[in-house]
Amino acid sequence: MDEADEAMRLATVPDWSRETKRFGQWYPSRSLLAAIRAWHAARARRGPLAYLRERLAVQRHRFWSIVTGADIPIDSVIGGGLLLPHPNGIVIHPAARIGPNCLLFQQVTIGATQRGVPTLGGHVDVGAGAKILGPVMIGDHARIGANAVVVSDVPAGATAVGIPARIVAIDGQD
Repeated sequence: MDEADEAMRLATVPDWSRETKRFGQWYPSRSLLAAIRAWHAARARRGPLAYLRERLAVQRHRFWSIVTGADIPIDSVIGGGLLLPHPNGIVIHPAARIGPNCLLFQQVTIGATQRGVPTLGGHVDVGAGAKILGPVMIGDHARIGANAVVVSDVPAGATAVGIPARIVAIDGQD
């Protein structure tokens, strides 16, 4: 598999190993994501236990939201393979969309304005304290610098930094 194929795979195919943990392992961010995934699975099921599974997932979500200090709604649209190394202070708008294999550091806000909500492509890395606001599209493999405030689109493979964020590099270009 060449480099371009690998990059395409990272942006489209979730790497579920990034969210897994062993039973009893203390990894609060992965436990929070597991609760969100369990809620989505329970909502998709039918039968007498589906309601109980859904309620249990809601309670797990509440617990892990308190432990992590993250505000990630249970009904968020999040692609697989999300990494939250330090989940404290992460805020995600319920209507925002996050692609597969993204990385969000602490204090990241993905929020709305009156015009709309953000969409993150696949394999996007967002630095600590960054704010992504409004109806912006962040392309696949983009990087958002620490404390950047993104209020306009960021193309695929680009690096955006500053307040307001500006593009400082695009992969393959100097």
